[in-house]
Amino acid sequence: MQQTINGSMLQKMLIGASAAIELHKQQINELNVFPVPDGDTGTNMGMTLSSAADALRKLSAPTLTKVADTAASAMLRGARGNSGVILSLLFRGIAKSLKGAEECDGAQLATALTAGVEAAYKAVMKPAEGTILTVARVSAADALALSETENRFEAVLETAAQSAKAALAETVHQNPVLEKAGVVDAGGKGWLYVLETMLAVLRGAEIEAPVPGAPVKEQADFTEFDTEEITFAFDTVFIVRKAAEDVCLDPLRAYLDTIGDSIVIGEDDEAFKVHVHTNIPGEALTEAQKYGTLELAKIENMQMQHNDLAAGRAARSTDDLEKIEQELEQQEIIAAPEKHYGMVAVCAGTGLANVFRELGADNIIEGGQTMNPSTQDILEKINATPAEVVFVFPNNKNIIMAAEQTVPLTEKKVIVIPSKTVPQGISAMLLFDPDADEPTNTETMLDAMGNVATMQITYAARDSDFDGHDIHAGEYLALYGSALFGNSPDLDKLLRGLAEKIHGEEREFVTIYYGADITADQAQAAAAVFAEVCPEVEVNVIDGGQPVYYYLISAE
Repeated sequence: MQQTINGSMLQKMLIGASAAIELHKQQINELNVFPVPDGDTGTNMGMTLSSAADALRKLSAPTLTKVADTAASAMLRGARGNSGVILSLLFRGIAKSLKGAEECDGAQLATALTAGVEAAYKAVMKPAEGTILTVARVSAADALALSETENRFEAVLETAAQSAKAALAETVHQNPVLEKAGVVDAGGKGWLYVLETMLAVLRGAEIEAPVPGAPVKEQADFTEFDTEEITFAFDTVFIVRKAAEDVCLDPLRAYLDTIGDSIVIGEDDEAFKVHVHTNIPGEALTEAQKYGTLELAKIENMQMQHNDLAAGRAARSTDDLEKIEQELEQQEIIAAPEKHYGMVAVCAGTGLANVFRELGADNIIEGGQTMNPSTQDILEKINATPAEVVFVFPNNKNIIMAAEQTVPLTEKKVIVIPSKTVPQGISAMLLFDPDADEPTNTETMLDAMGNVATMQITYAARDSDFDGHDIHAGEYLALYGSALFGNSPDLDKLLRGLAEKIHGEEREFVTIYYGADITADQAQAAAAVFAEVCPEVEVNVIDGGQPVYYYLISAE
């Protein structure tokens, strides 16, 4: 068994773990018990891990500390949904524990896993049993116990994986909802895949993520070219789409021979590819365009690459362009404060976005169910808000944790108002007072959220037996607050049921935000149902334009 691992091995293990989650994300998604379409666990964990894998693939000189820090940082910013945020927190704790280490043995692994669990539990306000937290905690504890007598990395990781598997099996009995459905926790399953895959990669397995779409066959059989002795500085490669099939390239070849060397031209009926070493690449490109349309070009300064390598630096190439562009994009300008307070809201739908803007939102993040924005997405909008203090309204329970992770990432003061629905966010913003201090505004908006009843109508994404409801995929689902109110193929039946639910609750206002799949006439018909059943309330209708949810309804 392997005693220790270094940074290079940890890099491979984490990239493999990302691939494994991508391969199995649908299986993880299908463990989600609640049948409402949302940002599913497998998808969110996959996107969070893929942000780390992308960063790790571009990492040069992968020391253990650098790999752990890079992965944790990328996952922090790329975290999506609660499961993704918890995953990022686990790795943040692991990275802090491994800081400064050149290798990791069994005892260090156990300590790092424990630190990860502590970081995750610290961030979750009300940790529940039977979740990814439980699986991670139990497996870390067993790994720590073993490490007292067994210090081999592989042995400790094997124990962690085996323990996680056993702990996952128990989640079905720890959560009443899971027990009724007869399934294990989706997030815990994802964590098990991470541990098992890291162990498999350590033992030599090669795991690759599925490639979306079929590979496109190149029409020209072009070959790669080797760099020869540096006589001319610029290694220049380009593809030109031919102006005509019978174009003769002999004059171009003769011209290139006068300005460079190492000339190779490959062609088919539609295009040709040129490789040349030259000191005037621009002129080579200009001449080539006499024979067709320039499609792609790559120019690299071989002399500078040689100098970088001789100095012990990594040589820059055009492969670095994407990374450079991403770095430049991430260095967004932080808006100077023009006022004390600013607001950022998450929602989907043009109508809802307009409502939030009218209430004073400086920036809107497009997102919600099925498209949970990442921590980085939220951070960019916060930084773009020209205010000292920025209130953030997630408007979805699966986005709150991602929003909270932005707090230490910006120089602005961020206050997350934990709105779980769009109506809660709107009610909170209605009572915002620009002249009040931060604690007063926060308390007022939290109180406002507690006074609004949210009703939502969507559809069942899967068959399910949930909370006494026999649910079939495609049926309409009605939610009252966070609880499932009812399901039916009859939309009007659910609307009437919700109206009867709030009748007598001493509500004064009902606002119906209708979605992209509902017409204005249908929305007015829905309003008529509430007006009939609840004659004591004032009913308003607004075109929200939101996807997924046919209706978002607030009662205050």
